[in-house]
Formats: sequence, C-alpha cells, structure tokens
Amino acid sequence: MNKLILFAGLLIVTAVPALGAPRALELTQTRCQFLEPENQDHHFRAGSASDCTSINGATQDQRLANSRIVHLGPGPVTIRVTNRDVPWELGFWLRGKGLGRVTLPSVSGGGIGTGQTQEYQIDLKPGTYVYSCPLNPTPDYTLIVE
Repeated sequence: MNKLILFAGLLIVTAVPALGAPRALELTQTRCQFLEPENQDHHFRAGSASDCTSINGATQDQRLANSRIVHLGPGPVTIRVTNRDVPWELGFWLRGKGLGRVTLPSVSGGGIGTGQTQEYQIDLKPGTYVYSCPLNPTPDYTLIVE
C-alpha cells in the first residue's frame, strides 16, 4: 500500500509493499503541467506544444518554486502517467539532474493519447532526478531518491 504524505510543503510517497507488491507513482498531465507536483490545475489555454513552451517560459519559475518534490526510496517502481485531457500525444522523461544524468538510470517514452495511461518501470538509485514531458512541454519537476 502506498501512502501520499504532505509534510512541510513536500510530497512524500511512502511505499509499504505487501509481500513484494510493486511500488507505484501516479502522475497526471494536463495542458503544460503535471497536476501532482503543482497541486492544482492552472487551466492553461494551449492549443499546441508550442503554446506550452511560451506559457512555461513566462510562469515556470514561480510554479516550480511552489511545487512539491516527490521523495521515494531506492528500488523498483512503476510510474503511471495519465493524459487527462491534452488533445495531442504526450510522453514522459525521468532522468538524473545535472551530472546525475550520466550516472543515474532514466526512462522515457511517448504515445500517450487523450484519456490514456502508460506505465514506465525503473529501478531507482539514490540521487536527484527531474521529470517532464517534452511533447507537452512541462517544467522539470524534482524527484529525490534517498
């Protein structure tokens, strides 16, 4: 059973697997953003990925300053990414931050249509990661494994 805990502005995902049950992290995309780290839907009016690039260029610094960081323990995890209502195909990319991009594992993929969910499997190692969607340009949100 996974638990989401909000503590001091941080989103902490704790996993208490029953008899080896896999851990899962659920993420939902809407236009130009992931909902969970921002804890709200900004209802951006974007008709294309290029609109999201402009919107995020103007708003991402403040949004990231107020976003929640996901904390996970090391080990295997399933990341489920849902395209809630974006009318173009989306993707997902989790990678190490900074030099961690070379040393930490990554996972990516695309083809998530409106209303669809795709699962990504990864064996997380300790470190700091960022995740985003390059097809529905979003900010780079932080995930810390410790």
